[in-house]
Amino acid sequence: MIENSRAPVVTQMVWYKTGAADEVQGTSGIAHFLEHLMFKGTPSVPPGDFSRIVARFGGRDNAFTSHDYTAYFQTVASDRLEDMMRIEADRMANLVLADAQVLPERDVIVEERRQVVDQRPSSRLREQLMASLFVNHPYGRPVIGWEHEMQALTRQNALDWYGKWYAPNNAMLIVAGDVKADQVKALAERYYGPVARKAVPERARPQEPPSIAAKRVELKDSRVRQPSWSRAWHAPSHNRDLPNVLDRDAIDALEIAAEILGGGPTSLLVRALVHDKPLASGIGAAYDGSAFDLSSFWIFASPRDGTSPAELETAIEATLRDILRDGLPAEEVERAKARTLDQAIFARDGVQAAPRAFGIAFTTGKDVAWVESWPARIAAVTPERVNAALRAILSQDGHTTGLLLPKPGS
Repeated sequence: MIENSRAPVVTQMVWYKTGAADEVQGTSGIAHFLEHLMFKGTPSVPPGDFSRIVARFGGRDNAFTSHDYTAYFQTVASDRLEDMMRIEADRMANLVLADAQVLPERDVIVEERRQVVDQRPSSRLREQLMASLFVNHPYGRPVIGWEHEMQALTRQNALDWYGKWYAPNNAMLIVAGDVKADQVKALAERYYGPVARKAVPERARPQEPPSIAAKRVELKDSRVRQPSWSRAWHAPSHNRDLPNVLDRDAIDALEIAAEILGGGPTSLLVRALVHDKPLASGIGAAYDGSAFDLSSFWIFASPRDGTSPAELETAIEATLRDILRDGLPAEEVERAKARTLDQAIFARDGVQAAPRAFGIAFTTGKDVAWVESWPARIAAVTPERVNAALRAILSQDGHTTGLLLPKPGS
């Protein structure tokens, strides 16, 4: 329960500890498919009525699926929380699926894939990059699924997934907004309390072997107008060490390292390669340590007109070598820590940022105390830890490089 009385609204979120990386081989996309099918009704809520009920109360609802979790949420006026709990608890236990709803929705997700992946060269490249970066772990499979496997998904696949993972003992309820904790507790006991527990399996996933060889993925597409370059390295998460390279206690240092390198318009790589030596039209870095298993550290850039991707790659590599040799300055580390903490404080003004932080932590192996200790952990990061973590990651030979290029003659 996260109290926030800035407005008379409330957000209810239910997070399940399962996602696309838990799928059985050959059924890619089933986690996302069931997310769609969860709106298809129960004996007491006919197909399509769930969202209509939310809309009738002036609210909005949606859901999302990742490799590690699936979540459903509604944002409504505070006095409608009880209605939201009633219908959400209902579909946790009483989902009804018929081919008349399942098969058309399968066409919907296939079309969604075509729109968000197949028609976007950058998305197609990233999909191939992930498959190359994670050669054994299911993070290499797209959350939305491979189309040929999506086309074969059935009603029974969906019911099997629902029966396997959707249970109150595999879920977390988060309520944020203008409501009191004792009220939330009473409503939760009334509506979620009667839902029966299930025997939920362990999340047993094949793990990634050490990456020892550099790999390159190149995609040429007639729709590309601006080439792009990216490189990814394996990195630890808050739940997994990167064996023989870096432990999970370095994730806060890596978060600061990514902010310093490419977290905004004044970041080090932007100053070096967009302004001082103008070879890139844009450049950035990214790291998210919230995965259940291994994470990744990324640098990405687009060359300026007149600069080839090869020239830009050479310049990036030279800049990174200088950084690893000289280290990141202490003043850069302190500024990045301050920006990171400020961004988190501003984000908590909304009714969804804080619930997302707690939901992600819970579904990927951490708890409330871990989330609440984050500001103190960031404040404790030192320049020595940032430089040691960055050197460990960027010194790996087994990185994956991606190139998105215009198709010759297009």
